[in-house]
Amino acid sequence: MLRGMRNAGQSLVGKIIATLLFCVLIGSFAIWGIGDIFRATPPTTVAHIGQTNISREEFRTAYNNELQRLGRQFRTVLTPEQARMFGVDQRVLNSLVTQAVLAEQAKKLGLSVSDQLVARSILDEPAFKGTDGQFNRAMFDQVLRNVGLTETGFVQEQRTTMTRSQLVDAITGDLNVPAAALNAAHRYGAERRAASYFVLQPTMAGDIPAPTTEQLQTFYNERKDAFRAPEYRALSVLSLDATAVSKPEKVSDADARQRYEREKAKFGAPEKRTIQQIVFPSQEETEAAFKKIKDGATFDAIAQERNIPAQDLELGTFTKPQMLDPIVADAAFALEEGATSGPLAGRFGPVIVRVSKVEPEAVSPFETVAGQVRAEIATERSRSELEAAHDAIEDQRASARPLADIAKEKGLTLIQIPAIDASGLDKDGKPVEIPNKDALLKSAFASDVGVDNEALRTPGGYVWFDVTGITPSREKTLDEVRDEVARLWKADETAQRLTEKARLLTERLEKGEAIEAVAKDVDAEVKNGTDLVRATAKDDLSADVVNRIFSVPVAKAGNASNGADSRAVFKVTGATVPPLVATSPEIQRIDEQLRNSMNDDLISQFVAQIRQDLGVTINQTAMRQAIGGEF
Repeated sequence: MLRGMRNAGQSLVGKIIATLLFCVLIGSFAIWGIGDIFRATPPTTVAHIGQTNISREEFRTAYNNELQRLGRQFRTVLTPEQARMFGVDQRVLNSLVTQAVLAEQAKKLGLSVSDQLVARSILDEPAFKGTDGQFNRAMFDQVLRNVGLTETGFVQEQRTTMTRSQLVDAITGDLNVPAAALNAAHRYGAERRAASYFVLQPTMAGDIPAPTTEQLQTFYNERKDAFRAPEYRALSVLSLDATAVSKPEKVSDADARQRYEREKAKFGAPEKRTIQQIVFPSQEETEAAFKKIKDGATFDAIAQERNIPAQDLELGTFTKPQMLDPIVADAAFALEEGATSGPLAGRFGPVIVRVSKVEPEAVSPFETVAGQVRAEIATERSRSELEAAHDAIEDQRASARPLADIAKEKGLTLIQIPAIDASGLDKDGKPVEIPNKDALLKSAFASDVGVDNEALRTPGGYVWFDVTGITPSREKTLDEVRDEVARLWKADETAQRLTEKARLLTERLEKGEAIEAVAKDVDAEVKNGTDLVRATAKDDLSADVVNRIFSVPVAKAGNASNGADSRAVFKVTGATVPPLVATSPEIQRIDEQLRNSMNDDLISQFVAQIRQDLGVTINQTAMRQAIGGEF
């Protein structure tokens, strides 16, 4: 066929036909296919708000900053799955969109901030001030480097933030909290109640005969799910961590001593020095002052001559690495106690320092910490050995060797678990101890018998597992759980009787009978609860009963469940609310909370309306690419 086409193409007619055919093909590709190559560009904008775009890079930076903040708060590193569970991506996006909406509206209204105000805000920022309380250029540069901003970018961001603040202040203004709202909030928190009450115990439910077979069957049928046996799985588990391959006894004495000498400071308190300083306007004045000291003047005399208060001389007590200025640190830690340095060209200006106190280092001797040092060295060395052992086990797993054979060959302990449910309990309801428990259970119950499972990475090593058996979930028969069903039936019957008894006794109190007389009929002791606080248990009253007392008018009666197996019957005897004192710290706190809430509501409504007017477009693909994951 190809030969025939080639022969046909040798003639003039064939060449014309071939040319037309290729033109058609090229045209069709240009229309339907190849055009996408040139038109399809990676999305670079996560959101579009009016004339403002939120770029992938901007969103990624804000997202990573929020992850770091949460990591510091929870003292852990959040995984992408945890971040999605907490809604970090959506929270960051909403924050950026809100900022963009406010910026767009501020631009529309012609709001701006002068260069002087922006500069003043930067100079007044505490994070940029040195120990002398003045703006410190070095600290400013360091903070910007830490957050990944240029000076120009930071100034622009500061200007935008201040402009948005102007708009927010104009919207909220000086809001006043309505007196009714303040009174309601004050009453809710400050009200105290008193009540007379007695408690119905389970024994007051009367004699409850043993349930009949029909009653048990009915009770069981209505609650079958509560008596269902969970799915159990049999597992073989092999754990490998650094301690299993580390050999502290093989670390030589020379290696341990070398490590000890290099990291001696960690085995005790490092040397500290209390340092005083006098900062001079110029190098010439510094040298002149030092000449006076060499001629016999004291450090304190120079300070008095320059009218420097004693407290302003104190730089502080530091270890050498804690000092910000390396020049001052080197000089101070080379001086004897009480000695004064020569003129120093410090980072923050010309300076003379004096060491007023030296706290020498206190380090544990090598013999005391030798075991710890060897263990640390062995653990570090074991990392490469751990990976080598992991690769060897993986090679054997790839050849379908059972975990039991691998464990025997490697001298490792194989954990055999005959039955475990998804919550980590055995058939007797006792917890089963297994390594990396949560991750292992999740993976094991997502696997099956005979599946070659991936090794699970743990903080210190690896865990391999095989599912060797599955016992499906099933409904337990009544005969299997007869005792438990009978116990629950009796508890339910007792609760019903106490509830009915409490209802009848409450009706008597509502009709005007004295609580003492009502309680006497059931042989209960009347008690008085005073100074009751909403949602707070007191004496033998649960928080549920106290809340119920607050929901009943004064002089009225009620009842509520008081714990697992008793019930309280009560009559409210009093309610007091202290006067609202507007100047008290508590009222001011409530006023501030309500004002902030009202401000938030106003801003939320304003932003929602502007978002609707401007139109907000979200590019989910760009958002996924920005954080490197799938939603």
